[in-house]
Amino acid sequence: MSESIKGKVAAITGAASGIGFACARALVAQGAKVVLVDRAQDRLEKCCAELGPNALPLQLDLLKPSDISTLMLPKILALAGRLDIFHANAGAYIGGDVVNGNPDDWDRMLNLNINAAFRSVQAVLPHMVAQKTGDIVFTSSIAGIVPVVWEPIYTASKFAVQAFVHTTRRQVAKHGVRVGAVAPGPVVTALLDDWPKAKMDEALASGSLMQPEEVADAVLFMLTRSRNVTIRDIVILPNSVDL
Repeated sequence: MSESIKGKVAAITGAASGIGFACARALVAQGAKVVLVDRAQDRLEKCCAELGPNALPLQLDLLKPSDISTLMLPKILALAGRLDIFHANAGAYIGGDVVNGNPDDWDRMLNLNINAAFRSVQAVLPHMVAQKTGDIVFTSSIAGIVPVVWEPIYTASKFAVQAFVHTTRRQVAKHGVRVGAVAPGPVVTALLDDWPKAKMDEALASGSLMQPEEVADAVLFMLTRSRNVTIRDIVILPNSVDL
């Protein structure tokens, strides 16, 4: 049994590329109005022009806590009038050995993947609790479920996301708000830009990378389930990934 999202309003962070943009496209195609949240104003404008009048740009820097706590929800409501779906998608990726890592780079990634994501959800939850309905979706990762040896800091950030998703889900379910996570394996996005070329070429040749649209299909499935159920996790992997 499915539920239509036609006429609903969604906001997606990190929406000017990759999984965020693919999800925005999928929701607009189903009749939703989508606020695309990103710090890249030029890309936002191009994305919204491509998607049409139901795509609305909102330029914010999620690494500035004040942008999240004081600006994000009021600007979403000013643009779209309401908020039914919030997709905490923005994130960064760092792989490699801990011994050779740069802790300053770790801090930025951890701030975006954890602090900014959690702050964003906390900023919109009171609105959803007050209206007694809503959906929160996180872009997590298979790395938040199965530790990935070549990306320990990223894995740690996604384990934190998984913990937040499932504790918050249990807190707000009584208010009619659903919280869940989509946990993809490797996806062709800018997050993999620091992969060694040989690793990327091998992954593409073997079919061990997915396209963002395949993740968007999973998110759409989550959002269109009957309100009496919650999809708490969807793990989506390329067939050639053995985890």
